[in-house]
Amino acid sequence: QVQLVESGGGLVQPGGSHRLSCAASGTLSQIYSMGWYRQAPGKQRELIATITRGGSTNYADSVKGRFTISRDNAKRTVYLQMNTLKPEDTAVYYCNLGTVSMIYWGKGTLVTVSS
Repeated sequence: QVQLVESGGGLVQPGGSHRLSCAASGTLSQIYSMGWYRQAPGKQRELIATITRGGSTNYADSVKGRFTISRDNAKRTVYLQMNTLKPEDTAVYYCNLGTVSMIYWGKGTLVTVSS
């Protein structure tokens, strides 16, 4: 059974930095893409960043230049470095993993940006 476990959520001050991690466990075929999504209160889940197995990245305009996605293929882990955080970044952050035939989701971790 495949599981994705996010870690690193918490309370961060505006302007601060924070890093999220997501580790995959279980039997997996080749991992293609990994990514991060978020869902703010009262809003739909939105794509934040994705990274392919080869390292190509894609970002939402709202986080471009502030967030950086990276991955460690050997550890089957994806990271999200978040800098210059804003109150509007407050959300539950979900990681996502895609293989040739399946898409898996983590349960989410809450990041609150507030003074």
